[in-house]
Amino acid sequence: MLPTVSKTRSSPTASRPNPMFPQYLRRIVKWQQMDIEYTFWQMLHLCTAPKVVYQHTKYHKQTKNQWARDDPAFVVICSLLLAVATVAYCAAYDHSAAHAVFVVISVLLFHFLLAGVFLATCCWFSTNAYLREEAPNSHVVEQRVEWLYAFDVHCNSFFPMFIMLYVIHYFLSPILVAHGFIPELLSNLLFVVAASYYHYLNFLGYDVLPFLERTTFFLYPIGVVIILSPILILSGFNPSRYFMNIYFSQRL
Repeated sequence: MLPTVSKTRSSPTASRPNPMFPQYLRRIVKWQQMDIEYTFWQMLHLCTAPKVVYQHTKYHKQTKNQWARDDPAFVVICSLLLAVATVAYCAAYDHSAAHAVFVVISVLLFHFLLAGVFLATCCWFSTNAYLREEAPNSHVVEQRVEWLYAFDVHCNSFFPMFIMLYVIHYFLSPILVAHGFIPELLSNLLFVVAASYYHYLNFLGYDVLPFLERTTFFLYPIGVVIILSPILILSGFNPSRYFMNIYFSQRL
């Protein structure tokens, strides 16, 4: 009789703590270990050809046996770019250096890191709990979505949204924050495109995982955004003015 291995039996790697996350954190302060060129390549293709980025994710899994990045360069560079963009907004719209520091810290913590941790945790939990394919027999190795991979997917999805809502929005902000129907329309369209592209990239990130099913679930928010947008436009809601007023109300 051939020996069998039950999926409930722990493997050697499962019996000891996964060192990936501590190593990831240690590399944040070691620039010489970061692949900066590859990070910028990813950022460019996330805006132009995102499927190519996730094709490379498959290669990463084959070579390093993990879906998540082991290089924190993407998070570090994205944080720096976000800080620079926020400083540009503060230079144009803020009234004090102390408040500008508060705005930069708030944007980095809440807009990117804490929001990313929350969204990644929600996606990580929902994919593992509801979207994984059931193993056809007990001999198949059970696969799960890594939390760090869920955070990678959020970061990938966030970057093009950053380009639209922080960079492009900055140059268009004198028009977008003005009163009137045209600024409201343009502002809503920009936010709709940015939010829809975010959720599309979120879908691509989980659709590439072969052990997940029903990943079209991540496209549903796009429909919600498209349905709500004409309602917001007709109600006179201007998302640019709304979010800019949170930090720069005295200059608008």
